[in-house]
Amino acid sequence: MSVQVRVPTVLRSYTGGAKEVPADGETVGEVFDALDSAHPGIKERVVDEQGELRRFVNVYVDNEDVRFADGLKTPVADGAKVSIIPSVAGG
Repeated sequence: MSVQVRVPTVLRSYTGGAKEVPADGETVGEVFDALDSAHPGIKERVVDEQGELRRFVNVYVDNEDVRFADGLKTPVADGAKVSIIPSVAGG
């Protein structure tokens, strides 16, 4: 399954400046594994040492927040958009 991963500005140094990169996988976790194979180091910025999404990183498959689905086990369909969105603090 090939998907497009939208990369936030803060992580684009890992993707050579690309805003969007392709990755393969049937789940969000597999997509991040493939993404890290192609762009080493990016996964550790999104997933913590326990294998969970970092607290201040939001991930969406199309328009669905994976925290309200199955997290890294959330399935992704061929052609889906996976968006990595860092949380923004302030008020």
